[in-house]
Amino acid sequence: MKRSTLSHSFLNIILVFIESALTLLLRLDPELRKAAYPLAKQGTVVALRLYLPHVEIFATFSTKGVLLDAQLPIGRSEPDVVINAYSIQVINAITTHDSETTEKLQMRGESVQVQLVKQFIMQLGLGNLIQGLIKKIKGGKGKSKPTDAEMAEKKDNYKLRIKEQQTQISTLTTKNRELETTVKELQSKQKTLMIVTIMALVIMIGSVIALLMN
Repeated sequence: MKRSTLSHSFLNIILVFIESALTLLLRLDPELRKAAYPLAKQGTVVALRLYLPHVEIFATFSTKGVLLDAQLPIGRSEPDVVINAYSIQVINAITTHDSETTEKLQMRGESVQVQLVKQFIMQLGLGNLIQGLIKKIKGGKGKSKPTDAEMAEKKDNYKLRIKEQQTQISTLTTKNRELETTVKELQSKQKTLMIVTIMALVIMIGSVIALLMN
């Protein structure tokens, strides 16, 4: 029972961390936001059933971002799309951005929503984010030289984005520390419970032996 509680708590902490990372990616990658928009508009709920390790995660697309939970959202009897895959398959699909790799994921649901989820997965990841930033930087080549006012505005925008990124990184760092602290507390409680249980068993066995000798 204690092991189950520990696993569930640890999973929730990991989901918070991943959710924050997704929020950061959505903020920085306009193409990813474009891929997520039709899913958010419909309030699509995706069930991700992973093997090795065996876990089930529910992703709800909304205007606030992609919300992750270990349970089906309240008010929903079933998800819109179900993905069954090994963890390594999902990681490969996200990192390679390859349509063939994504197609190997077993998905069930309405065909249009399944296709939208596939497009989101292919767009997800740091690779596309970096490529997008490079394109933005190179986008000015071949165009007329910007005015001083335009340059100043761009600098202000870059400073604002850097500040937002620093805020997001600071938030992720804080949550990571909270995660480590929570895990240590849970491990300490687990050890304490184990010691108390062993002591109780020893006392109980001693009592039974004493009764038998009498």
